[in-house]
Parts: sequence; C-alpha cells; structure tokens
Amino acid sequence: MTTFLTRRTALLVAAACAATLGLAAVAQAQTSIKIGYAISRTGPNTGGAAVTTIPNYELWVKEVNAAGGIKLGDKRVPIEVVQYDDRSNAEEAVRALERLINQDKVDFILPPWGTGLNLAVGPTLNREGYPHLAATAVTDRAPELAKRWPNSFWMLGTSADAAKTLVELLSKLRDEKKIGDTVAMVSIADGFGIDLSSAARPALTNAKFKLAYDKSYPIGTQDLAPIVNEIKALNPDVFIAFSYPPDTLALTEQSRITGFNPKIFYTGVGTAFPLYRQKFGKNTEGVMGIGGWSGDSPAIKDYLARHKASAANGAEPDRWASAVTYASLQMLQQAIERVGKIDRAAVIKDLQTGSFDTVIGKVKLENNMPTRYWWVGQWQDGEFYGIAPAGNEGARTAIVPKPAWVAP
Repeated sequence: MTTFLTRRTALLVAAACAATLGLAAVAQAQTSIKIGYAISRTGPNTGGAAVTTIPNYELWVKEVNAAGGIKLGDKRVPIEVVQYDDRSNAEEAVRALERLINQDKVDFILPPWGTGLNLAVGPTLNREGYPHLAATAVTDRAPELAKRWPNSFWMLGTSADAAKTLVELLSKLRDEKKIGDTVAMVSIADGFGIDLSSAARPALTNAKFKLAYDKSYPIGTQDLAPIVNEIKALNPDVFIAFSYPPDTLALTEQSRITGFNPKIFYTGVGTAFPLYRQKFGKNTEGVMGIGGWSGDSPAIKDYLARHKASAANGAEPDRWASAVTYASLQMLQQAIERVGKIDRAAVIKDLQTGSFDTVIGKVKLENNMPTRYWWVGQWQDGEFYGIAPAGNEGARTAIVPKPAWVAP
C-alpha cells in the first residue's frame, strides 16, 4: 500500500510539474499580442473611420508599445497589428475578420467603424469568442444584442436614449419659449439613420411636436439641395438630421447657401469632427449634433494633446466617439493585464464586471453598456461641448437660438 501511494504521489507531482512547465513555456513563447482589425480605408465610411477610429487605434498601439507593451504576468509584450480594408462593405468586413481569425490567428480583434458594420461582424465575433467593444455603434438593439452576444459591449448606447435626451432638451427649450413646436427631420437610410429616426419619431410625437417633414435619403447621396429647399419652405423651428459625415457637411453648406437658419440646427455624425470646424469656421457657433465631451476635463485635454502630437498633420479627434474609442482600448488593455494571459473568455468576463480608469472617467459597465453618455453637443467658442444630459459633469448651457450664418 505504501509503495502504491508513493508511486501515485510521484505521478501526480510529475504531472503538476509538467503542467507548470507547460504554462511557463507558453508564457515564455508569448512574445507579442497579435491584434487585428478590418477598417474602412475606402468607400463611404472612410471619413468616419479616418477621423474617429484609425487614429485612436494607431495612438493606442504606439503608446502601449512605447511603454514596453501589454503586461502579461510578470513581463510586457508588444502589440503586433494585422489590418485589412473592409471597403465600407459588410460582406468584406466579415470575410476580413474570418481571415484574421483563421489565417492570421490574432489574439484580439478591434471593431470596424459605424453601426452597420458592427452589426454585421457581431455574429462572427460572438461565434469565435472574441471581445467586441463596439465604440462607434448606436442601436436600440444594444440591450438585446448584449444578451444574445455576451462578448459584445455597446459603448455608445441606444437610439431611444439618444432621441429621448434630444427631445427632452427640445421640450425644455420650448417651455422656456425659446423655440416653437415645428420640427423637420431627415435621416440616412443606413443602420444609424434608420435606428435614430425610428426612435425620434414617436418621442417627438409623444412630446406634442409637429413633425412637418420626415424623409430619408440613400447612403452616398451627393445632392441634398432639394431636401434643404423643401424644408426651408416649411420654416421649422427645429431641424434634425441623423446623417453621416459627408451628408452632415453637405446639409450644413447647403443650409448656409440658401439662408436656412432655424433656431435649432442639429446634424448627426461629423458635427463633432474637427473638419466641421475647419470647414465652417464661425458658422459652427450654435450648431448642435450628436455626441459631445467634457471639453474642460484635464483628462480630455491631455488626450487631445497626445492625439494631436501623434496623428498625421496634428489632426484632432472628434468630440464624441473618438474619446469613447480610446477609452474602450484602455478597458481592453486593463482587462487583459488583470487576466494576465491570452484568455479571451476571462477578458470578456473582466470587461463585464470590472471598473476601468479611462480618458472619459471611470467606467463600469452594466449589462455590457456604460451608464453615462453625451447625447447632444453644441459648438461654442470653437469647442464642441456636451450639453445634454444636463446632469453630466461638465455640461454646458445651450445657446438658443442659433446665431445667423455669416459670410465665409
């Protein structure tokens, strides 16, 4: 009996030693963390990806590697990047992710730009067990998708919350006699525009606003002058456009040219871009749009300075999803380091339950979503400040009515 126990004990000890040595060998072999992404370098999503997503991916990788890499256990390993162009196309985005997973064997995947493409790649990332930090997607399906795909994290929240916050602000301004109740709304016929307009429509109706105009336009539409002219003839107090960057610029330019200047002029993605201020100068004053940030926050000011120093030609981030995108990367790094190894399931669990220090403040997710958002911002004195929800730290008071357009 004694001999049998001794042999068994010896076998167990040997197995434990082998397992320990095996783990040590794996840790020793991990000389880098391979991170992949497919992003829109061509096609209609190029503008959004070039401003919001690509510079933040590049800044994060540069800063992490300059600090020695991501910490795994008692050592740091650099990030190795594999990237593809998704061509602003859902099928191409999915194919690129499958290539990253099956051919390139990447450890983690960063998401594409935009609501539509994040929805397109969601099933693949869930099936393969990769964390999906959707930092540029706004959809009412976010709570449902977070349950269906527990690996997914919806950093920009829901269309319903965006619409509710905007309508609450409009209702407050109407109560203060600063605006009337006539609204004109346009939206791009893509995931973002469809979701936001679908949420805003009943919210406006329930708040007793008169929706005098409500139309969508196809993605890639070049001439928006007919839409602006139709709306101008209706003389609404409020103009709302759930638009993508090219349309946001075109709608603003056409409104300036025709002299369409409602009391509230609100446009979608792109309003918070530095390009918007560069193009329109003093005419940005009073323009509202989706997003915003705490422009007076020391952490935001530091992030802005680092972004400008790193980006080509000193380019600035947008004042909404850029900081959220960078914050999501900080969260991913902190989760990986707390886990201490390449274990995607454990990293997902840490993202679900942990607290994270980021450029947008401390973040702790509930049901795979943040609890605080900026939904309405406004250009004031050359900066795009968050103005709603008003209870957010750093919120500014809205300037209403919007000042008249001036000659460029």
